[in-house]
Amino acid sequence: MARATRRCAQPATGGSISISERAGVRYLHFSSDWVQGAMRVQRPNDLELRYTREMMAGLLLREAPWPCEALLIGLGAGSLAKFIYRHLPATAITVVEIDPAVESVARAQFHLPDDPLRLRIVIADGADYMLGGGCRQDYILVDGFDHEGRAGVLESFPFYQACRARLSERGLLAINLLGRQSGFMSTVERIRRAFDERVIVFPSCDSGNTIVLATAGEPVDLSGEDLFARAESWRRQTGLNLLPTVARLNREGCLSGGSLKL
Repeated sequence: MARATRRCAQPATGGSISISERAGVRYLHFSSDWVQGAMRVQRPNDLELRYTREMMAGLLLREAPWPCEALLIGLGAGSLAKFIYRHLPATAITVVEIDPAVESVARAQFHLPDDPLRLRIVIADGADYMLGGGCRQDYILVDGFDHEGRAGVLESFPFYQACRARLSERGLLAINLLGRQSGFMSTVERIRRAFDERVIVFPSCDSGNTIVLATAGEPVDLSGEDLFARAESWRRQTGLNLLPTVARLNREGCLSGGSLKL
């Protein structure tokens, strides 16, 4: 089926927002064919893109009830917010999005729920929001880029320090990086410095997205067997399939002595 593209809005940050559909999947674009988010129309609460699934890998590392509070920097098509809203009903969600046009498109085209008691949208610069301090969070997920695919201040050392300061004792930070960009390793090094090396860098997805998890609180020490068992449990409960992710971590030598330590 040919892809149909339609222009939706003019972001305050420059460029434009467009929507395309192909083979039952609706895509969000900023200024180009570069995909900013995706939703399978018949399963709007599923995580269609693999990197979004891997951003939820923190669920394997902490036992329920977790997370009580989730903070998302960057809304995009709302995939992560919708998944948490649907499958983690006890989790309060705050999303910080710099551009009000993105929120409008997520509501109109990607089924973002309208429930301010559980899902609060804050229109603000994500870096300013984090650097301004605030309450502690169990899960912070950073997935913010401009229309040219740049993260800007969201890749700075002070920003990562602010993320660390905002994590609870059981808190985890998940960051989506573009592993094929120049400066990727420098960004990873900044995260490592901010978190005293308590960082795991996932093997890059085929799309070039690389997920980084970090913590500064309660240690993580899980065997490969435990990770596979937890991944299977989440697959049965929610359809979230992290079994291939655990297999990749094991295959690429990310499990020290057969265990994930963080």
